[in-house]
Amino acid sequence: MSVSELNENVLSPQDVRKILDSDNMEIVKLCKKAEIVPRKTEEGKTYFSLDDVRALKSAKDASGSSLSKNASQLVVDSLLKSLSKMETNITESISNVLNERLEGMDEVVVELIHCKTENENLRNQIEDLNKENYALRKEIASFRPVMLGLYVKDEVKKSLF
Repeated sequence: MSVSELNENVLSPQDVRKILDSDNMEIVKLCKKAEIVPRKTEEGKTYFSLDDVRALKSAKDASGSSLSKNASQLVVDSLLKSLSKMETNITESISNVLNERLEGMDEVVVELIHCKTENENLRNQIEDLNKENYALRKEIASFRPVMLGLYVKDEVKKSLF
């Protein structure tokens, strides 16, 4: 006798899965909880009676409501904790990276200020040396050759510089 030949009060495992909206492992757990042993045909196929399915459904409703709420709350709490830890880790790592980069920037800014000061000092020295060079060239230009490597100094003309 096959499952379909028994009668209308007999359901196949596929029908039970659809009715309970469960997988095989959950049906096995519910059978243990409701103390139901699935029956088998002469061909070795498993089937359930309507009473068995009703008992499985009531066992699922009884355990599903309390366990699913607790399990879902645990999952939500676990996710919230994980997200909080990830947020903390990301914030700390970004803060550490920024602090390391900014420490280097402080040294660069201080060095830049020193370089700017030194650059100004060197520009002033160049300006002073250019004035001195101009004055010395003017001084040299005031010497006029006389003969045999002798030079006579003329009067140095004053300039506006």
